[in-house]
Amino acid sequence: QVRLVESGGGLVQAGDSLRLSCAASGRTFGNYVMGWFRQAPGKERDFVSTINWSGGTKLYTDSVKGRFTISRDNAKNTVYLQMNSLKPEDAAVYYCAAGRTISVYESSYDYWGQGTQVTVSS
Repeated sequence: QVRLVESGGGLVQAGDSLRLSCAASGRTFGNYVMGWFRQAPGKERDFVSTINWSGGTKLYTDSVKGRFTISRDNAKNTVYLQMNSLKPEDAAVYYCAAGRTISVYESSYDYWGQGTQVTVSS
């Protein structure tokens, strides 16, 4: 069992930066692939980024490439999403997730956090 708690969301202006954190419970954090997804009002939850256990493999959705960076600190049981040059269309509830296989699909992830709100004003 893995419990995930996101933090770091907030209200920012377009062009600003935020760093989201996702703290995981349990001693097997390093065994899990960690992903970030987001859901805007009235829309489905979409893939944002994912990172494998070692940090050596990272995937991003096209709309955030070059602006967002995913990283993890296995000693701290934490995964991060550094978001730069934020745009109004990045506004959403951001969720972190843990799974066994690196994937862009929600169904590949077994554990989910409660989400953190990111609001970007234009």
